[in-house]
Amino acid sequence: MDNDKQRAQEILKQLNRAYPDAPETYLDHSNAFEMLIATILSANTADACVNTITPELFRQYPDVKRLMRASLEDIIGIIRPCGTYNRKSSYIRDSARLIVENFGGKVPKSMEDLITLPGVSRKTANVVLSVVFKIREGVVVDTHVMRVTQRLGLTQHQKNREKAERDLMALLPRGQWYEYAKLIGAHGRRTCNARKPECDACAIKDLCPSVGRFT
Repeated sequence: MDNDKQRAQEILKQLNRAYPDAPETYLDHSNAFEMLIATILSANTADACVNTITPELFRQYPDVKRLMRASLEDIIGIIRPCGTYNRKSSYIRDSARLIVENFGGKVPKSMEDLITLPGVSRKTANVVLSVVFKIREGVVVDTHVMRVTQRLGLTQHQKNREKAERDLMALLPRGQWYEYAKLIGAHGRRTCNARKPECDACAIKDLCPSVGRFT
């Protein structure tokens, strides 16, 4: 474990140099409500696609009270281009309703409360807490973070994101939990892609046990 902890620190150091412009999030938003809804919509959907539909969604439904009163048909008409619209239309409308009924109309600031909302996983909750409220309750383990973490050998879990998250929480100090997700996410998008990672151009190839396996 100590060796992995040391390696994780060196990985973060190198990725900080490689991606100084790594954004806190790739989802456009202006408040906690918009961040929550955009993150729910982003499940199994490219962030770029979500960013094409949220401007109109938030124009028509700029707060939880208006969204909770929307018809599913109207919501579907807006979010349809990004797929899985039937389920997600219910998720976002029901989440808006529960925020009004249970949390006084404000997006809650705890993991325990956030995961009571439909369509909100630990990953979604971690994004909202970390980006909007600067609260670190866990590590955001999205598709990119899961893939790169596996390739780096920092988790042995192939499919279980919550177990992979626990591995990372044990490996890193709390203050680095979101930094890790941000930098690893950038690396996964720009270099360590799913089909053919660019190992020759990788800033951390000397620290990766999987280098060269995907050529």
